[in-house]
Amino acid sequence: MTRTLKIGVLETGLPPEELAPDFGNYPSMVESWLTPLSAKYDTEFTFYPVLSGDIPTDGGAADIWVITGSKFGVYEDHSWIAPLEELIRDAKAKNALMIGICFGHQLIAQALGGVVRKSGKGWGVGPHVYDTSAWPEALGETPNSLNLQAYHQDQVEVLPAGAQTIASSEFCEHAALWYPGFAVTVQGHPEFSKDYASALIESRRGTVLSEKDADQGQENMTRDVTASSLAEMIATHLDHL
Repeated sequence: MTRTLKIGVLETGLPPEELAPDFGNYPSMVESWLTPLSAKYDTEFTFYPVLSGDIPTDGGAADIWVITGSKFGVYEDHSWIAPLEELIRDAKAKNALMIGICFGHQLIAQALGGVVRKSGKGWGVGPHVYDTSAWPEALGETPNSLNLQAYHQDQVEVLPAGAQTIASSEFCEHAALWYPGFAVTVQGHPEFSKDYASALIESRRGTVLSEKDADQGQENMTRDVTASSLAEMIATHLDHL
């Protein structure tokens, strides 16, 4: 009998209004990225619009929680930050699993005692390549590299107890973290398609992003990304997360 996985996607951010009609929302992008899970298990996705106040309180209500990216900083004073941190700790206590993407990567670290700050290195946008020499055996064969779309200024700078860095670069030291028995988190955006990432950069050019940062991100779009292989790894080694 195929196992049914309850997957709760915590929507902590929204695409720019002008891009949503063509690309959808972040939970739908996450569901598409995690297609390998749906190929292996019966999956039941539930989307929680956190910004509208829909914040679960029972960490055991899902088998896997996914926290999306967001334009907000985890260190900012928003009423929904503390309840989400409590959900993270409750999920860990109840043996649920978690996947953190960008903001989610940072929030999980902060909730468990890590430190997140706005990096003095500035913006990282477009496909970034991360070294995987510290990849753990429990997560399968070491990939040659982890290549993901990036869109961030903030970074995890101090790890919480028990977290292990499994991918890094000169720009982002803690680009992917593994919490054995609990979570895999990534600073990049495996759910972003190349078309969406490119459109996002253009939508923020000259406002959020400088011309130089936007140009650099677009120049890097020729790089391959390994988002699909990361999803395959999660599906194959789910029990080891």
